[in-house]
Amino acid sequence: MLLSQSEIVPFADDTFGAPAVRGFLHKPAKPLDAALVITHGAGANCEAPILVGVARHFAQEGFTVLRCDLPFRQARRYGPPLGTSAKDREGLRHAVLALKRIASGRVFLGGHSYGGRQASMLAAEEHSIVDGLLLLSYPLHPPRQPDKLRTSHFPKLETRTLFVHGSRDPFGSREELESALQLIPAPTSLVIIEGAGHELGFARTKRNEADDLPKRVFESAARLFVFPE
Repeated sequence: MLLSQSEIVPFADDTFGAPAVRGFLHKPAKPLDAALVITHGAGANCEAPILVGVARHFAQEGFTVLRCDLPFRQARRYGPPLGTSAKDREGLRHAVLALKRIASGRVFLGGHSYGGRQASMLAAEEHSIVDGLLLLSYPLHPPRQPDKLRTSHFPKLETRTLFVHGSRDPFGSREELESALQLIPAPTSLVIIEGAGHELGFARTKRNEADDLPKRVFESAARLFVFPE
């Protein structure tokens, strides 16, 4: 099926005060009553190829999509977040509120790696803020440190959550994730991308496998979020 094209425009919103919302808005040609906020990992920004690919496909399917920079990245062009997790979650909260002002229907929240972790922590803190979570390469634990699990908030998650994970991701194995998902009381789904690492194929020179990822993510999200059984 030929997907409709979407318009991409810079986005900024200071309505809710600091931290401000900064990023890009994907405006679908034929909008559905659905929207998505998506953000980046610790070493990237909202221009990360994986975010652009997923945002484009969701917008072509009718979602209004905001891909945004977290507050730590707005403050510094390079470098990881340093003690900014609470502020980054507040930035995501403002992004969700900003998108709700311009899009109708259900709103979903997601992110890659660190961004996904902050999205899930926000949803655990505010159960009704979004209708579903899309977590790309959730950093279950630091590489080679499986005892340092980042799951303390999982039992508080009441939001439907889709995990998309590479089979070679050093931040968590398939078995470790399957075990961790048992802690979440809400419906969850796990999609394993065979042979992919933490970037889910988007860091490779060979792009054909990665190019299929946004479609697969959308189809899985549609089953869990849009048309749940």
